[in-house]
Amino acid sequence: MIKKQSGNAASQFLLWLLVLVNTAGIAYYYYQTEIKAKQIPNLVGTWSGVNLTVSDEKGYKTWDDKTVTITEQQDRRFRGTFTYADGTKHFFGVIYPDNKSFTWVSTPSHGYVHGRILNDNTIGTCYVETWEHATAGCATLERQK
Repeated sequence: MIKKQSGNAASQFLLWLLVLVNTAGIAYYYYQTEIKAKQIPNLVGTWSGVNLTVSDEKGYKTWDDKTVTITEQQDRRFRGTFTYADGTKHFFGVIYPDNKSFTWVSTPSHGYVHGRILNDNTIGTCYVETWEHATAGCATLERQK
């Protein structure tokens, strides 16, 4: 007489389900750490556009030719310069893991630039500064060819 084992099929199903979930987890981890990391956008280049600002000191201002040059980039970290009415400032920044958002700072500045990569050749940047020289402004910058 052959005795059927009713728990055997359920155990095999759970084992295969565990293998499937584990494989999916490993694939997701690989995608996040290997594939997606290789998709970090390259920001090196010269970017320019119109900058619109507002502050108590200067009121509403339009700066017609805002130029930012990102001179080097290693993975998510980058450096560059920008020129404005008072001279040239050096800055450094990072691209966030979403590969769309970034922030940069400049040693002599009291504010931050927060940005978003809109496409391969367009970025949006917004500068905010508090305290005595409180200012807020944004620019849409196009990569110059």
